[in-house]
Order: sequence, then structure tokens, then C-alpha cells
Amino acid sequence: MDTMTENDYLIAWGLYAFAALGCLLVWMRLTRWMWRWLREPLRILVAVLLFSPTVVDPVKEMFAPAVAITALDMLFKVGNNAWRAVSDLFMYGMIAFGIYLVFVLIRWPIERASKARKEQAEAAKAAARAEEPDDQPFGGAGDDRYGRPPVPSNPQRSRIEPRL
Repeated sequence: MDTMTENDYLIAWGLYAFAALGCLLVWMRLTRWMWRWLREPLRILVAVLLFSPTVVDPVKEMFAPAVAITALDMLFKVGNNAWRAVSDLFMYGMIAFGIYLVFVLIRWPIERASKARKEQAEAAKAAARAEEPDDQPFGGAGDDRYGRPPVPSNPQRSRIEPRL
């Protein structure tokens, strides 16, 4: 039986990484309609599932995708690497979600402050518009006299009449 050379091993990992990146991009496209606080953890979960390695042969230090090892060991009942792969998946998942939690705890107050500043700016604009005196003694002579919006191509809009 022929074993994998170092070059074959690197080519296999490169192909897997390319395919996993494509799967992750498709997953991001599929989840973009979701609420952000659900979408982001689901994306992290899939990234952990796709990119977590586990040791296959400790002597040669050969790794394989943990989800693939788990699936193959459970499906064919061949090896005893399934529990090691599951524990690696769990460990990488906890690390990824811990980093995500720190990121969220940093981002949350910044977003709240930004939202508060935006609301204050809009309130200031509304107050400035309310304080503006209505010093226009003449109004348009179009359909707006009766509370309807004027027709855009109405030729009467060019005429100015005094307001009563």
C-alpha cells in the first residue's frame, strides 16, 4: 500500500481548504437574510465545522478535517478517532465562540453610542426645522391648496398666489 507523500498531503489540504472556503461563502450567502444575532453564530459554527483539524496519525503528525474523520468513523465504524475529532471540534468551537463573545461585548456599546448620536442628530435637525419661521407669504397655486401633493408635471406650479 502506497502512503501519501508530503506533497500529496499538502495538495489534499489545499484542495480541501479551497472547497471549504467555497462552502463557507455559499453558507454566508444563504444566511444573509437572517437576523444578525442568529446569522453570525451560525456562520462561526459552520466555519469551525469546516476548518477544524484533528490528528489522524500522531506518529507522522498528520491531520485531517475533524468533521470528515467523525463522519467516516461513525459511518464505517473503522477507527477510534471519532471521539478525539469530536473533542477537537468542541474545543475549537468554544475558542471561536469565546472570541466572538469578546468581539460582541466590545462592539455592543460602540453601536449603542453610535445609534444614540444618530438619534440626537436627527432630533436636532427636526428641532431646527420646527423653529424655522414660515416666512413664505405666497404658496403654490397647484393642487396643494386642498392638502393633496402637487402633480409633478403640473404647469400651474409656476404661478404664485398669496396665502389666505
